[in-house]
Amino acid sequence: MVKQREILISQPDTGEEEWQALREPLTTGWLTQGPKVAAFQRAFAERHGVKYAIATSSCTTALHLILAALGIRSGDEVIAPAFTWVATANAVLYCGAKPVFVDVDRTTFNMDIHQIPPKINQRTKAIIPVHLFGLCADMDALANTASGICLIEDAACASGSTYKGRSAGSLGLAGAFSFHPRKSITTGEGGMITTNDEALAKKIDVLRNHGASVSEELRHTHLHPFILPDFDLLGFNYRMTDLQAAVGLVQLSKLDRYIEERQKWAEFYTKELSEIDWLHTPTVPKNHKHGWQSYVCLIDEKKAPMSRNRIMEVLQSKGISTRPGTHAVHMLGLYRKNFGFKQDDFPVARDCDRYSLAIPLHNRMTEEDFHYVIRAIKGLG
Repeated sequence: MVKQREILISQPDTGEEEWQALREPLTTGWLTQGPKVAAFQRAFAERHGVKYAIATSSCTTALHLILAALGIRSGDEVIAPAFTWVATANAVLYCGAKPVFVDVDRTTFNMDIHQIPPKINQRTKAIIPVHLFGLCADMDALANTASGICLIEDAACASGSTYKGRSAGSLGLAGAFSFHPRKSITTGEGGMITTNDEALAKKIDVLRNHGASVSEELRHTHLHPFILPDFDLLGFNYRMTDLQAAVGLVQLSKLDRYIEERQKWAEFYTKELSEIDWLHTPTVPKNHKHGWQSYVCLIDEKKAPMSRNRIMEVLQSKGISTRPGTHAVHMLGLYRKNFGFKQDDFPVARDCDRYSLAIPLHNRMTEEDFHYVIRAIKGLG
């Protein structure tokens, strides 16, 4: 009996190098935040063209730390896109502030900048543009539209992505990255904050470690072991471990190759799928380098041979995993109940929630895998 092909929606490309990288922290006994985290931070900052990078336990905690360091609190408002992973908005709620949604552009899935001005008022303290699926938001247009307001990049999907030659994470006041296994590079869980603002970086560094005035690394190497840190701020335990950072250093060294491979196969998908009139392939505006964390299409159900959900079921039966792109946050129970949102409040986000389709694109796929996905989609009718 021939085993059916199984192509996962995403699969981290890890192996012997990552395995060997764990040896040093395991043998030295320095498992929590330490020298490997420091090295990972330096390498990530250099790769993304920023002065400071601060490793965290996730992108969610990275976003929360940035907002907390900026003093975002109850009574404040933070503008975010309605079509994104729920963590973008949740981080605002963690601070007691109110997320204010704007709809997204149907062709890029990113924030519709033209809808931002009416949402700005004296309570607006920040805007979180999301570089969704690895495509940077139009940051210059956003800066011109919202002059004087802090721009915090949700760059969860955008390691290695660029906008007008500048790296994601260097385009606003600060950026937050994810190293979840569905991202281009992974540490299992984990995140990174990037910024060029020294004062902000120092405050974030303190807040991620319980608010301690002295870091763990410095305390363990200090000549006076009786000295404990003071705590002047209410902080969090949002640290990355040296085990994760050791893996992250190996993964980061492969980032450029990963993106190059994903770019090649994204172009292949776009070329092969362009003849299907019911499937809208991703748009990449001029001066953007897409990171291709995901390849997300939009289905026109008026022309499609079947519904989006049925298409996903058929592809799954053929061994091809797919997912909706992400969700419309305003349609989730927490946000409906607490803010009274209706699904039609943000119609493009609603449609993207209903009709988006992410197909497999990752660095463990073979050439035949990509051709198989194309044949299966074309065979839908």
